[in-house]
Amino acid sequence: MPGFVIAGMQWGDEGKGKIVDCLAARADLVVRQQGGNNAGHTVVVSGRQTILHLIPSGILHPGTVCIIGSGTVIDPAVLCAELDLLTEAGCRYDGRLFVSDCAHMILPYHKEIDRLQESSRGEDRIGTTGRGIGPAYADKANRAGIRFGEFVHPERFASRLRAAVEDKNRFIQGAYGADPLDADAILAEYTAYADRLRPLLADTVPVIHQALRAGRQVMFEGAQGAMLDIDHGTYPFVTSSTTLSGGACSGGGVGPRAIQSVIGIVKAYTTRVGEGPFPTELNGAEGDALRDAGHEFGATTGRPRRCGWLDLVQLRHACMINGPTGLVITKADVLSALDRIPVCTGYTLDDRAVDRFPSSVEEVELLRPLYEILPGWKTDISQCTQWDELPPNAKAYFDYIERQLEVPVQIISVGPGREQTIIHRDPLAPPQR
Repeated sequence: MPGFVIAGMQWGDEGKGKIVDCLAARADLVVRQQGGNNAGHTVVVSGRQTILHLIPSGILHPGTVCIIGSGTVIDPAVLCAELDLLTEAGCRYDGRLFVSDCAHMILPYHKEIDRLQESSRGEDRIGTTGRGIGPAYADKANRAGIRFGEFVHPERFASRLRAAVEDKNRFIQGAYGADPLDADAILAEYTAYADRLRPLLADTVPVIHQALRAGRQVMFEGAQGAMLDIDHGTYPFVTSSTTLSGGACSGGGVGPRAIQSVIGIVKAYTTRVGEGPFPTELNGAEGDALRDAGHEFGATTGRPRRCGWLDLVQLRHACMINGPTGLVITKADVLSALDRIPVCTGYTLDDRAVDRFPSSVEEVELLRPLYEILPGWKTDISQCTQWDELPPNAKAYFDYIERQLEVPVQIISVGPGREQTIIHRDPLAPPQR
């Protein structure tokens, strides 16, 4: 059963969208396993940029079937807008895109509560995207959410929605003194979305298992990264879902034996969006230079990303909780102008050495990174297509990461385009055990 998972190994924004796009050419089925439109995948094909937030970027390959799985939370308005985007780009999705009837809805009250909660936190804000993701997952856990299988049944949806709006209005007005929402207006708008999305709904679990039994390549695509995981990330500055490779099982509806390999995506440096601790963050000119060179602005929010050097301690933690069988190094070209490249190999905390990533966010805030300095390559590598074309110091940088993490580097991305991808080792070859 040749299933494989694409997993972000840092704080998201590692370039998973491009890698999913590249590997989707060899995948029969791509499954988005968790998250919502708080994530964004930017893909560049023949110079054309496409940004998708919910639909797997594998949809850009005409022979690939895509599924939005039950572990996701979906804003129907955003999904319909993405369908319009695909249509305008001449990308046909009929018969190739399916939405799990068990996926939960994001509704206007989720977005309003998200906005009110975040604004009320003041200096303690988490840095959410304001897309309603957290409140939607909270309703799901509280068994008060509305699933897509209910959404497309008019009478059932109307009944559930009116009860939910009444309940949320009591909270919105009582806790924040904000204006109540209009259930009738929401119902009219979302009924139109339901009519459009109804043909895409399916019980997606049998679809995935049929593909696996037939020996077809199934790719599981996660959103965000390991350090934003609800259980193992820098809580509370995390997302509201399981971002790890194991989330493919629950979010897609398969058992662990369905997963043959885990491909961990690592940016050649580190970035983070929003609030929360970031041990190797660069403030000032160095951070600005990395941001400008890497065009580090969020695909979903447009917010500037915080930038810092590669953190091997954090990555070892991510390897433990993701179990990658191989690594992809992205945005390697961004480092090409540097004379020297610092890499974090440890920390100090209160003058004592620390070689692990703490679980306490308060301790993470106090970490001071220790760096090893590697020589830069001072050569543009964006046109390299083979490993042997890379300059020696670039090869040494990637080999160093491989040795330190004890996971083979399989792909190096040297630019945003599909063609700017070096296959060092085949990530879809059966792993040697």
